[in-house]
Amino acid sequence: MCSVVGYVGNAYCKDLLVEGLSRLEYRGYDSAGFACLSADDNRLMYAKSPGRLIQLKELLDKNPMDGFIGIGHTRWSTHGTSTQENAHPHFDCKKRISIVHNGIIENHHTLRGDLLGKHLFVSDTDTEVVAHLFESLCAQYATCKDALLALAARIEGAYAFIILDNESPDQLILARHRSPLCIGIGEGQMYAASDPIAFAGKTNKVVFLPDATCAIIKKDSIELFDFKGNFLPLEVKTVDFAWLGAEKDGHEHHMLKEIYEQKRAIHATVSSLAAMGDTLWSSIGLTKEQSRAITSLSFIGCGTSWHAARIAQFFFEKIARIPTRVLLASEFRYMPFFPEQKSMYVAISQSGETADTLEALRLVKDMGMATIALTNVASSTLVREAGGFLLTHAGQEMAVASTKAFSTQVAALYWLANRLALEKEIITPEQMQAAEHDLFVVAQVLEDTIELYKHIIVETLAKRYAHKTKAIFLGRHISYPFAMEAALKLKEISYIFSQGYPAGELKHGPLALVDAETPIFLFSHQDPLIYQKLVANAQEVKARSGHIIAFVFEGQDELCKLADQAFVFPRVAPLLEPLAMTGVMQFFAYQVAKELELPIDKPRNLAKSVTVE
Repeated sequence: MCSVVGYVGNAYCKDLLVEGLSRLEYRGYDSAGFACLSADDNRLMYAKSPGRLIQLKELLDKNPMDGFIGIGHTRWSTHGTSTQENAHPHFDCKKRISIVHNGIIENHHTLRGDLLGKHLFVSDTDTEVVAHLFESLCAQYATCKDALLALAARIEGAYAFIILDNESPDQLILARHRSPLCIGIGEGQMYAASDPIAFAGKTNKVVFLPDATCAIIKKDSIELFDFKGNFLPLEVKTVDFAWLGAEKDGHEHHMLKEIYEQKRAIHATVSSLAAMGDTLWSSIGLTKEQSRAITSLSFIGCGTSWHAARIAQFFFEKIARIPTRVLLASEFRYMPFFPEQKSMYVAISQSGETADTLEALRLVKDMGMATIALTNVASSTLVREAGGFLLTHAGQEMAVASTKAFSTQVAALYWLANRLALEKEIITPEQMQAAEHDLFVVAQVLEDTIELYKHIIVETLAKRYAHKTKAIFLGRHISYPFAMEAALKLKEISYIFSQGYPAGELKHGPLALVDAETPIFLFSHQDPLIYQKLVANAQEVKARSGHIIAFVFEGQDELCKLADQAFVFPRVAPLLEPLAMTGVMQFFAYQVAKELELPIDKPRNLAKSVTVE
């Protein structure tokens, strides 16, 4: 989603802030902007543009500007289309106040109505309302802090904003409510950003603003206080991170690079988990005894993480024999909630900043329930707010469409299901070791099958299917949630309408969509009974002149013969079928999008880190 960056210090800020924005491009955006105070006379200078960051850079090259204090922004639109007027920063009437904002001001319409007639609005955004409201409050209150607290009392919603006030040219004003914001502490300089990756390599000392707090930062000081005005102690964390994501290592796109990194990422994740030993329990916030007493599990996630959880449900119910629910985070807060003793809630998010998932986690915590975060980012809000956490080790994922984050989530959850089964004495230590070995084997299958099929996909299949207008994805049992993930991958990067269905539901409506022009992707299963049901579904499709692309396992000749195109996979341990098929599925979707010459890493309208509900 939107990204905010800020700097105050002894160095010129333009290049620092533009670099920070470039590192956060993966989050998704449709416009960009920069503002600073002139080093000569504190005059406000700014540039903003719809489109990509390169267009902002071109504006800054034509109209040089720089200073020792500044702010920057990339916007993912929630209010108003992508225009120069709607791009951030936004200003008050006198251009004294400049603001960049990530989030949504839910009562902006009411606030705008109160301000109309007294202030001139030039954009459609909720953010500009905050600039004008702060202008009014600064005129009413004697200090910046008092005006800021009054502002926080008036606005509703999720926000992380940075304000530049040219009447206080030595400070930046920050506020955070349900949206991430952090401060990087340097020597004679301070950074502010939505994500510490923006200033990685420049400092490793970070203050993560607690929720519902404000800060006033100068080059050598931080004043932190809550929304009631109470001063708060600074919790300075040393964060060991580096900026590694800019290079594609010779690949045309980040997504392709990340597809090929999955074997390594799965190995790194499983090896790290296995090496934890009994420290696992302190990490996830449980004792061994508590882990044995768990009577139910609930997974919470959105998008790809929700699909990973749907797959993992089978792991925990089959291997650890724990009843498991999977909850869609965006719906969770609006449904009845029935707390259960000895239940565990696992919130899953690649970035650890997914707004819907965070809000669901907070609701569960408020009910006194035990919570675990599963994420790829150790410094994320989800990790800081959950009762315990487990980390995947996918490395930075830059493409919007998740690949290695998905496969490492699935691998981590399979490992955890086995580890809980070990503690419950359902499996033996030798079986636990075998499960870890099975994950390494399936990671190899994932990589080998990409190599096996990449040439026919590139040379023939992508060209054949790229110009289809819709596609249907079918699965049964554990391959059904995988079919939903496959449909998501194709639709988000190729813009082909794709839908995942349980294959058994064909006769209850979706069969009406089957025709000779609609590819039907069918994901098989190694269980003989489920496989025969899938064969019957394939026969139903062929009886209606349907076109089948089948993902099958060795020995499943009947389904191969029914398919117009088949990808055959080596047999793997039960329940690991989705991981085996993951690489080819992702590569197929990638290559179709490439054939259509689409922006694969940054598909339209989407954001990597969804920080607003």
